[in-house]
Amino acid sequence: MMNGFLKLHWLCLLLFAGGDLAVAQGAGPAEMYVCPPCGDGSCDQTLHERSGNCSVCGMKLIKKSKMKNVAIFIHDGVEILDFTGPGEVFAASRPPKGGFNVFTVAASKKPIVSQGFIKIVPEYSIADCPKPDIIVLPGGNTGPTAKNPEVIAWVQSHAPELDVALSVCTGAFILQRTGLLDGKKATTWHGAIASFKEQATKTEVLEDTRWVDNGKVLTTAGVSAGIDGALRVVEKLFGRETAEATARYMEYDKWDPEDGVIVKGH
Repeated sequence: MMNGFLKLHWLCLLLFAGGDLAVAQGAGPAEMYVCPPCGDGSCDQTLHERSGNCSVCGMKLIKKSKMKNVAIFIHDGVEILDFTGPGEVFAASRPPKGGFNVFTVAASKKPIVSQGFIKIVPEYSIADCPKPDIIVLPGGNTGPTAKNPEVIAWVQSHAPELDVALSVCTGAFILQRTGLLDGKKATTWHGAIASFKEQATKTEVLEDTRWVDNGKVLTTAGVSAGIDGALRVVEKLFGRETAEATARYMEYDKWDPEDGVIVKGH
């Protein structure tokens, strides 16, 4: 009699456990929390099961799903400020509900040289890069990259789910090869406007324009204009106040939120 009771008891426990397991499986993985990038490598990548504050740096934890992956593509001969300007904007930005995980990516993990004297080791290659939400394509010596089918395919493969593809300076030549500028308005460094018009025959190329926002595709003029373009992205995703706070932190007094072209209908 007792054995029968025990069997029934354990059967009930198993059924309840199975039911709970089914509910848990149906609910999907629990939301994880992360520390906004603070420069302390010991906590930037740590996952937390609950909200609160980071035990290392004290910053308020945010939901991992709210973090935007920013892939800054670098290549031999990349213009320094073209990629470090936007990198500074995204890394310094502190949205109240979200943030940016910024990293460098290249065609391979081999070190690249910027403007002949700065050697940089990419954090990722296009083969193992985390799924980006934002791709930054800086200028400089973009010729070899624009002709690299693997890089073009990498951008194209992520394009449908990107928040923004941002080109800086002659990075527009890379973006043009992907087809993402077809039927859109765009700009580039003033010294490359003529050649860009010749190449981007399906694009309306604008001169004397700081940046052009087509929605998911944003192009900027040369060098320092990448900072303005990145601030525009911050504003689009997290609001004017966050972008202004970022510019103020950087002491970038030049930023004018209206100093660009917003293309309606995109």
